[in-house]
Amino acid sequence: MSGATGRYEAIQVGDKASFSKTISESDVYGYAGITGDFNPVHIDQEAAAASAFKTRVAHGMISAGLISTVLGTKLPGPGTIYLGQELSFKAPVFFGDTVTAECTVIEKRDDKKILRLETAVKNQRGEVVLTGVATVMQKT
Repeated sequence: MSGATGRYEAIQVGDKASFSKTISESDVYGYAGITGDFNPVHIDQEAAAASAFKTRVAHGMISAGLISTVLGTKLPGPGTIYLGQELSFKAPVFFGDTVTAECTVIEKRDDKKILRLETAVKNQRGEVVLTGVATVMQKT
């Protein structure tokens, strides 16, 4: 990222930041416990074997949550207020996949310190698993 973290004035269109994480079985079970989403495709190998994926997959919103990590800790950083997010899920994330969320500034509205960022999550093979656009406000 060329703009300084948390400093709205330094952020420019084209700036980008990313965050990577390997998705574990405990991440999936933890997410299920927090949200109550116990869909068998995520937590039951026998049921998941009969699904289109043939095995358990991570909740799509885990990958989406990594976008929030980038926005709240890197670009624009602390003080960010999430205003909206468009998401399109493109491919499954399997247990053990390492996914990278990347956010790129595509629009900067100085009057209200609002940014629009292109968002994407890719797996370790470079396959896009999620795309979208985030709208955030920087308060610091």
